[in-house]
Amino acid sequence: MAVKVLIRRKFKNVDKKEIMAMLIKARSNAMGMNGYISAETLVNVEDPHSYLMLAMWQTKEDWEAYKKSTIRQNFEKEFAKLLEKEVNYEVFNMGM
Repeated sequence: MAVKVLIRRKFKNVDKKEIMAMLIKARSNAMGMNGYISAETLVNVEDPHSYLMLAMWQTKEDWEAYKKSTIRQNFEKEFAKLLEKEVNYEVFNMGM
């Protein structure tokens, strides 16, 4: 069953271009992984340092495999340097 993964990141006061470049590169890597369907990035209108990424995967296991992958772990280390607080993840089933 397809899942949607909500990834919340609160960035420090960092150049938006740097953040977007990293997000695009991370998404490009995810696109090559088994089970990846799509993703979108939302920026909070009230707090431009608050980002919500919505990723769709064919299964929770596909998402978990990507989350544990070395390439993603390396990106998370880079993101961590720019974050104000810890990343928050939530996984939802699509439909009932």
